[in-house]
Amino acid sequence: MIDTHTHLYSEEFDEDRKDAIQRALNKGITEFYLPAIDSESHPKMLQLESDYPNQIFSMMGLHPCYVKPESWESELEIVKKYLDERSFPAIGEIGIDLYWDKSTLDIQVKAFEQQIDWAIEKDLPIVIHTRESFDETFEVLERKKHPKLRGIFHCFSGNLEQAKRALELNFILGIGGVVTFKNGKIDQFLKEIPLDKIVLETDSPYLAPVPFRGKRNESSYLDLIAGKLVDIYQKDFGEIDRITSENAKRMFNN
Repeated sequence: MIDTHTHLYSEEFDEDRKDAIQRALNKGITEFYLPAIDSESHPKMLQLESDYPNQIFSMMGLHPCYVKPESWESELEIVKKYLDERSFPAIGEIGIDLYWDKSTLDIQVKAFEQQIDWAIEKDLPIVIHTRESFDETFEVLERKKHPKLRGIFHCFSGNLEQAKRALELNFILGIGGVVTFKNGKIDQFLKEIPLDKIVLETDSPYLAPVPFRGKRNESSYLDLIAGKLVDIYQKDFGEIDRITSENAKRMFNN
């Protein structure tokens, strides 16, 4: 299995990071993709990649919640420097978040668009964070439409119409713990989305699946998400693992 989105470098893992990674490896997780947040977290993220060069892969980007009036332009300069210096499997996580702060929408859109331009220029997928902002996100993607523009709607929690629109725009869906929630709703229509348009993720330490909801999430719980897809798609676990892993490898060109 491949965890396409985990914040293993976050402080929530400071006490048992190696153990958490080992638990995941023991469960059959072979690869972990780390989304970037901002420059403060880059050193820990890149060190972790260096410690596990065959299993852990860093993305690069500026998270929309960290697009601040006083620093977003300098933060983007740092992102660009990294993108020019070395290769990454994706630009992410980037996008629009209107849950925490609506006042920064204009600069969130500018940061999103700039990073999309770099992704197109470098032929990289993007990993999108969208929270209470599907309309705004789709507006940007429509405006920036390009044959090379592709990626993952990370932690997808929208409705069927939004899922289909994402697919039409050449994106696939990152499915995590929300699919196990009683009020998550995506389990009610997910079967209508082809399995080759889905990747697995935990978003750990956030959004732990049932029965760990409300606790710290970790990559070893990815089997619970895959298990839910077994129920939804009526395919065996190995088939879910094989198809979603192939999708991830294809997306990240790895």
